[in-house]
Amino acid sequence: MVSSSCLLLFSLVCFGEVVSAQIKYSTPEEIRVGSTIGNVAKDLGLDVSTLVNRHFRLVSGGEDALFEVNPTSGVLCAHRRIDREELCDKNAACAVDLKIVVENPLEIHYVSVEITDANDHAPSFAEKEKVFEIAESTLPGARFQLPGARDADVGINSVQRYKLSPNDHFHLEIRDKDEDKIPFLVLQKNLDREQKIIHSLILTATDGGTPQKSAHLNLTIKVLDINDNRPIFSKDVYSATLRENVSLETVVMNVHATDLDDGINGEVEYGFGGDVNTKVLQLFRLDKNTGEIRVQGQIDYETSDVFKLDIQASDKGQPPMTTDCRVIIKVIDINDNKPEIEVTTISDSVPEDSRSGTVIYLISVSDLDSGVNGKVICSVSENVPFELKPSFKENMYSLVTNQPLDREAVSDYEISITATDYGDPPLSSAKTLNIRVSDVNDNFPEFKHNPLELYLTENISLVQQYFL
Repeated sequence: MVSSSCLLLFSLVCFGEVVSAQIKYSTPEEIRVGSTIGNVAKDLGLDVSTLVNRHFRLVSGGEDALFEVNPTSGVLCAHRRIDREELCDKNAACAVDLKIVVENPLEIHYVSVEITDANDHAPSFAEKEKVFEIAESTLPGARFQLPGARDADVGINSVQRYKLSPNDHFHLEIRDKDEDKIPFLVLQKNLDREQKIIHSLILTATDGGTPQKSAHLNLTIKVLDINDNRPIFSKDVYSATLRENVSLETVVMNVHATDLDDGINGEVEYGFGGDVNTKVLQLFRLDKNTGEIRVQGQIDYETSDVFKLDIQASDKGQPPMTTDCRVIIKVIDINDNKPEIEVTTISDSVPEDSRSGTVIYLISVSDLDSGVNGKVICSVSENVPFELKPSFKENMYSLVTNQPLDREAVSDYEISITATDYGDPPLSSAKTLNIRVSDVNDNFPEFKHNPLELYLTENISLVQQYFL
């Protein structure tokens, strides 16, 4: 059994619906398919012998779900391969929310399964070799940004340290930019091209997993002459905000660097740093002559709410000298997603003598947008004997009866559930539900005519009277 932990917070009885707070489990990624996570029924305090009759079931996930629950024993198991990086990318917190339903009486429970990271990826460099051309007149202390290693794992299993092979002229410096570690090659001793033209070094990136995994990058430094000033950006960090879904060719900002050298040694060109994510290159274009950054792809807040770009300025000297800056682009959410409505059916019909507050459907709503754009209110058709009752969990409702039903008056209802967000302008979606009222024996037999009048002919026999 996979090591797990659970926590049952409290229960709430409301409008015929019994709702228990979340149970939390923890399981590592890449566990064997079929491995047990825990026994949901026992942790909820349910009688296992009643699970089949109470239709104990998992109502979220579908056929491609990561987890499945045994309807007889209540055991929660891994249904297919669990890859934390596929589910949550680089997010440190990774959890899958499940919904459990039992009936007679109706209960709905929420199970949160935390997916912990395993050290199943090694660091890697985008290239096997990086070549630098450094003038012999370059002063000690000059820094050269090195390509960072990528690791799909998070936390301690991601890249934790860099190491440079021993040498006399360079040492390694690590600069923290947000959660990233950026390695820099720092010149600590003057270069002499006449003594040594090529310096070969190895950069090693190591993660913090057990056992540790690592990657290597070959560094080749070619020593050249002249051009002793590098470009300087007006800022170390540039910041901008950008609304999602902006038009293509929208100008984001301009970066600007100057070089004290004359002629071609002072002419600056701009380019993305070698460590820039390929997605960034698909979404933004940088003018190499002006430093202007434009949008060239679809910006979607729901995909990424911030972009971090490393921009490099190089002069045209021989060899060229470079410097770098960081550009941070924050994406502003707009209301571009309609709410979604999920309906769980409790019964195909409702008896006409049902008490007020009888649960007909369980309804959950969601919206991919953030802030007020993702806040949703749910409503039901007017002039029907039903209403929506909110659950203790946000965006969860129960459709319940709120008036007496009479099948002889109305036997079928077609109602509309509408979910509307608070965006400007608001977006909404609707779902139609059909409710059939089933009959109960609530009416006495009645004669068509009352009183009943009969006419008899005189002198009629008793036999004839009987057959009348």
